[in-house]
Amino acid sequence: MTRHTTQVASGGAGGVRHGNLPRTALTALAPSVWGTTYVVTTELLPQGHPLFAGFLRALPAGLIGLAITRTLPRGAWWGKAAVLGVLNIGLFLPLLFIAAERLPGGVAATLAAAQPLVVAVLAVTVLHERLSLWRLLWGVTGVAGVGLVVIGPNAALDTVGVVAGLAGAVTMALGVTLTKRWGRPSGVGATAFAGWQLTAGGLFLLPLTFLAEGSPPAIDGSAALGYLWLGLVGGLITYALWFQGITTLPVASVAVLALLSPLVAAVLGAIVLDQTLGPIQLVGFALSLAAIVAGQLPPRTRCTPRDRRDRHTRSSPSSEPRAWSARASSPKPRSGAMTSSRCSARNHRPLRHPG
Repeated sequence: MTRHTTQVASGGAGGVRHGNLPRTALTALAPSVWGTTYVVTTELLPQGHPLFAGFLRALPAGLIGLAITRTLPRGAWWGKAAVLGVLNIGLFLPLLFIAAERLPGGVAATLAAAQPLVVAVLAVTVLHERLSLWRLLWGVTGVAGVGLVVIGPNAALDTVGVVAGLAGAVTMALGVTLTKRWGRPSGVGATAFAGWQLTAGGLFLLPLTFLAEGSPPAIDGSAALGYLWLGLVGGLITYALWFQGITTLPVASVAVLALLSPLVAAVLGAIVLDQTLGPIQLVGFALSLAAIVAGQLPPRTRCTPRDRRDRHTRSSPSSEPRAWSARASSPKPRSGAMTSSRCSARNHRPLRHPG
């Protein structure tokens, strides 16, 4: 059995530091590319076959990833890869397409934008992190911003569509959180890791696609180009970047990057489909971008009196041996708890040693 290690970002659980900005930018490419799905689907692909589009997006890309890396799961990772593939791809794509077919695109995108809120809650139960009001408030702000950008005045609601949209957000949020919890097997690259999940999700979609949609549609040149874009660029490459970001960056910071997808879709709609963006949409853009940036910052935390006493002890030269002995005998902090040094460095001025 292959041992796995969860790769933790140098920014810690709180937020993204300057050293992680390039990695954050690469991770942000994934939802940005996924924002092109709407235009590609409506302009290039045959209509009425959303599950077939999801199937072609997943399985061929996954098999290519396996062929390139020649790496298969081992031991318990067969089951873990199957679970993650079904959650992140196999279940998420059908629910996304059901919501898109039964709801206006703006309503479906707003429901999907609730994913960071779900991740913030799941991080408490699955990752045993502290509930962050900072994350929740900015998550609500991001959902509101996306709603202002994409929801029109005549948007109608459908019960099945709303349930599918919310279920899709919960499904992907659970997949993201479990990906963070389980990490990635030692020695396995992001491309192989993405290939496992794309293959598992594609195999899950295979019977659903042909049972629900029957025979596949005719594929012309433009459709082939669209499927190629969705499979290679929007599938294998972007999912490799996405899973790399999840395993190396704080999970809440990665989840909020998903807000880029509906924003890119709105921009492309204005450029390619001549859709208009008025003042309300621009306000929504500003709110969403503010939520994305705020999601990369560490939330403020309060320091306890014990934190201040510990820091005062460390700053005293005369008490250095005592501090080392106390440190050796004291229990280790629980997972998810912020150390006093990080807490005090952010929220308090340095204490001067008396005398």
